[in-house]
Amino acid sequence: MLRNLSIALVIVIAFSTGAILGGKGVVNDKLNKYGFSAFAAGSVATEQPVDTNLTPLWKAWGLLDDKFVDAYATTTATTTKKDIREDQVWGLISGLAESMGDPYTVFLPPSQAEVFNADISGSFEGVGMEIAIRDRILTVVSPLKGTPAFTSGIKSADKIVKIDDTNTKDMSIGTAVQLIRGKKGTDVIFTIVREGEGELLDITVTRDTIQIPTIETYKRDDGIFVIELSNFSAKSSELFRQALMEFVETGYDKLIIDLRGNPGGYLSAATDMASWFLPTGKIVVTEDYGGNGENKIHRSRGYDIFEGELVILMDRGSASASEILAGSLKEHGVATLIGTRSFGKGSVQEVLDITSETSLKVTVARWLLAGDVFITKEGIDPDIEVEFPEEIDEDDDTDYTLERAVEYLLE
Repeated sequence: MLRNLSIALVIVIAFSTGAILGGKGVVNDKLNKYGFSAFAAGSVATEQPVDTNLTPLWKAWGLLDDKFVDAYATTTATTTKKDIREDQVWGLISGLAESMGDPYTVFLPPSQAEVFNADISGSFEGVGMEIAIRDRILTVVSPLKGTPAFTSGIKSADKIVKIDDTNTKDMSIGTAVQLIRGKKGTDVIFTIVREGEGELLDITVTRDTIQIPTIETYKRDDGIFVIELSNFSAKSSELFRQALMEFVETGYDKLIIDLRGNPGGYLSAATDMASWFLPTGKIVVTEDYGGNGENKIHRSRGYDIFEGELVILMDRGSASASEILAGSLKEHGVATLIGTRSFGKGSVQEVLDITSETSLKVTVARWLLAGDVFITKEGIDPDIEVEFPEEIDEDDDTDYTLERAVEYLLE
């Protein structure tokens, strides 16, 4: 998770499954504007590691300079070494980041850094879904409700094997974002592998300006109040407070928080929301830096006004900040989780500038719920797992997860 922003998958929208920390320079200015921390700013080593022999690297570089010929060039004109030097450097850094074996540790060259900054600024034209690399496969975390991806039928856990005519094998998130994003009104075709489907699915999505939904509330006649939370944005803490006030005014004592398809967002929002259900000082989540720095503990602010029964709905599209809120309240015995296993995004990313136009997003920590419970890549298991019919008719609009939660609360 990004540090104050909890998932950075794709926007396609801006909330990536994680929390990003800041660095220095242009990117850091953008992050700080939106509440990101400048953890470890200026602490990056720039000297060659003393225990690393870089002779093979320089030898390979020299051989490429002397020997390489572009066999597919359609002109006899030669490209100057100066023209390719920058691409070579970006390629080296990208390969170094990829060698860490972590899908969330990536180098952002100028074009991708520009997209990242545009996401942070809140200006999006795309399809409205979160993506991540899962087991080396480009995977949908969640389509956002009401967006083109959602209405076109894309689902959480769909595996994207092609974007238009481009195979996604070993494709980076940054490259995928560039292919998916585009002008409003244009189409992008996703070739999908979906569990339970015997054939590949081709789904055409028309790009649009993405208006990220945040929160919806409604009260049921059976005495249950429902809060549907779509993301953890900068404004979601205040909207959640207002929703809880609505709940209190109803006089109800049964609350459902629906985090299905919620890909995450600001960590501070998740901590603030948890504070309505936990006493002062209770641990919401800990950033474990694996010995590379002092762990940071995020504690409840102690609003603790809730009285009644609480159920949280979750699915494979619940990630990052969603997992922190749901997992922490589960570990403290405050909430019952109902649905299916969550996505599994338990790491923290820091964004550091490499140059004024490039940056490096590095996984620097992992999340620990209630102090010592990891959010693993397998996700969080619900207390009550919902079983769905093997075959569901197209005209069956039954919300099986919500019905199971209502059944539980009314028992």
